Amino acid sequence: MTNRPTKCKAAFMHGPFDLRIEELELPPLKPNQVLIKLRACGICQSDVECFEGLSAEGRYDLGPYTPGHEWVGTAVEVGSDCTSVKVGNKVVGDCVLPCHQCANCKDGKMSSACLNMREVGFRPDSPGGFGEYMILEEAYTHVIPDDWSDEIGIFVENFNVGYWGVWGNGCNPDASDDCAIIGGGPIGCSAAMVCATSGANVIVIDPVESRRENALKYGANVTVDSSKFTEPGALEAELKRLTNGRGPSVIIECSGNDNGIASLFDIAGHSARVGVVGHSIGRKVPVEIGKTIWKTLHIAGSGGTTNWFPRTIRFMSKIKDKYDFKALVSHYYKFEDLDEAMKMAQNKAVARKVMLTFDD
Repeated sequence: MTNRPTKCKAAFMHGPFDLRIEELELPPLKPNQVLIKLRACGICQSDVECFEGLSAEGRYDLGPYTPGHEWVGTAVEVGSDCTSVKVGNKVVGDCVLPCHQCANCKDGKMSSACLNMREVGFRPDSPGGFGEYMILEEAYTHVIPDDWSDEIGIFVENFNVGYWGVWGNGCNPDASDDCAIIGGGPIGCSAAMVCATSGANVIVIDPVESRRENALKYGANVTVDSSKFTEPGALEAELKRLTNGRGPSVIIECSGNDNGIASLFDIAGHSARVGVVGHSIGRKVPVEIGKTIWKTLHIAGSGGTTNWFPRTIRFMSKIKDKYDFKALVSHYYKFEDLDEAMKMAQNKAVARKVMLTFDD
């Protein structure tokens, strides 16, 4: 790379409500690494919860870290051993980074089981997307088509979570299923698109009107305003009404909301397959666990994915012309306006996806 930078600006999370743009060194690449110039980065609700001190996923207790895991960039330099990524490629990357060497990795367990796991955008030992440049190993870097917009690019990680939550956990819907998606945010819409592509009847549950309206454009057949069904048994009755008395056969929890998580035990039909995607680390939620037994529920968590990004990119290639991913982004901010961007991202009633942009 001609005139390779030796320093760049990046944001560091020092603690709750303490996010600072600082300068950092860009060391020489190792043979297996890629230097990436960031084009854009989405602000996830997990970033917001870490910023607000509501999630233990962001490890500022170990030291300041750079947030941002929904990023897209351009490879501007590659290490001598890299073969799958070339200079000029548009790229995205994994969030959970396994070591491939520990006992759990060698047992073939998913990335989040890695005993030496790193996590992009959440830990001091890992890079993040809230910065001008990033250095990432080739193994975690994935090339996307040059003609994909930055909006599609930042949604690959987001869609990956929803896609894995539906198919990676054994929920496996088909046209016979009634799928209830709890939470109509970006990940909920991703899960809805996956379920809709399977031919299932898709019901999105969310108390925010704008999110319900948006979900109808991204796979939902019908939406439910959960704020209207607060009496005991009311939401369950409404879901049974919409599913010929059976209740949903598939539930994907994407809200990360305590009430949303607790409600899945009520609304689930008998023998339902449940994927839990949206909950944050460090919180406990009271649930009626007995319904897991009497309804014979099959519940699987979704903490990280294993070798799923290439599948996600292929899946999105098939549906990107059907769904307007660009319209999922509601607000754009330049990186230097990060404080204002975070304030907007905290406003769930207004913001769908807030996207940071970087100068060329």
